[in-house]
Amino acid sequence: METLILFVFVAGYLAITLEHPLKINKSAIAVLTGVICWTLFALDGNYKAEFVEGELAEQFGEIAQILIFLIGAMTIVEIIDSHRGFEVITTRIATTHKVKLLWMISIITFFLSSVLDNLTTAIVMVSLLAKLVENKQDRLFMAGMVIIAANAGGAWTPIGDITTTMLWIKDQISTVSIMTNVFLASAISLIVPLIFLSFTMKGKIQIPEARADGDGIVSGFERNLIFFMGIGGLMFVPVFKVLFHLPPYMGMMMSLGIVWVVTELLHKKKETASKSKLMASSALKRIDVTSVLFFLGILLAVASLQSTGLLEKAAIWLGENIGNQDIIITLIGLLSAIIDNVPLVKAVQGMYDISEYPMDDKLWQYLAYCAGTGGSILIIGSAAGVTVMGMENINFFWYMKRISLIALFGYLAGCAAYLVQYEMMN
Repeated sequence: METLILFVFVAGYLAITLEHPLKINKSAIAVLTGVICWTLFALDGNYKAEFVEGELAEQFGEIAQILIFLIGAMTIVEIIDSHRGFEVITTRIATTHKVKLLWMISIITFFLSSVLDNLTTAIVMVSLLAKLVENKQDRLFMAGMVIIAANAGGAWTPIGDITTTMLWIKDQISTVSIMTNVFLASAISLIVPLIFLSFTMKGKIQIPEARADGDGIVSGFERNLIFFMGIGGLMFVPVFKVLFHLPPYMGMMMSLGIVWVVTELLHKKKETASKSKLMASSALKRIDVTSVLFFLGILLAVASLQSTGLLEKAAIWLGENIGNQDIIITLIGLLSAIIDNVPLVKAVQGMYDISEYPMDDKLWQYLAYCAGTGGSILIIGSAAGVTVMGMENINFFWYMKRISLIALFGYLAGCAAYLVQYEMMN
């Protein structure tokens, strides 16, 4: 039955990549793949029904946290957008030169992701790109770089990516050590693709016309207030986690609740036809639900592979048949372009004992880099990629043809940089 589950997963994966030729929405394929994988798991006579139900409840609990987090972040971004909050940034970006803007957006994403997280940063920056770049092809290239930059930025801090957070919580990495040892590799994994695109992108961007939503209703004070409260709320999420030791989605819900209350108070006395567009309830209706369902389906499918033990078996097979630790971790990073990096990191954590590989060992730091940045090689290899794919409706093969190769070069360059740096410092 495990073989059949793997076959369904691969078939679903291929169907998602062939969304446009098949003319079937990728979200429908993803949801169906996830459900079929778990149904086959339930039909496997080797597992009791109670065990399967328990596994599904545990896995869905983790997935639900991510989805609630995603919904909260997307809603806050929509509220900022309806109040024309992104004008705070767009009016200050004077350049229309494609290459300059590409570097500017990528560097902002890289550092913002390190203090926020790669998923939320990707949502914010892609929303910002919609205000800056009219041409669809130009915007897609920049969205591709947002994915690479968000994942690279998230890899070198404990709160920037869920996998680094997992390693941090288990006391396998420390804050200062991961930042000082992985920063260079992460930066190189971004700079290499940027250099490649700098030689291919020419000319100037077209700036889209400003939307009329909020004109005459939202004052400059209200616009600035909602922008800084929204962005501040998003940046508060990792702080909330550290202070109260509660999951990130709780911090996101608190931030959303505060912004929601403030918008209600700001506009309660206004009696205009456009007032409803400014309210949080309206923002909730505008978020891309198909992207959320796509994310749900993908994570359910991957969770089935984890619960059946297939991912753990793959990790153990790598350890037994390859042996070289650096090669294994490098391959884990490449594998994370296909399979979600969270279960892969979990499998590696189970393979190596903390007593043998203590805090800040080379194994854990290199794993943080590889698992964090390897997902950029394919668009469905990371949470940021899956989200941007839904928001901008990016074709899988478009990304593979134009972004994957340069992302791979950046990933391998970063691998080499980390290994060389480690040898020089130890």
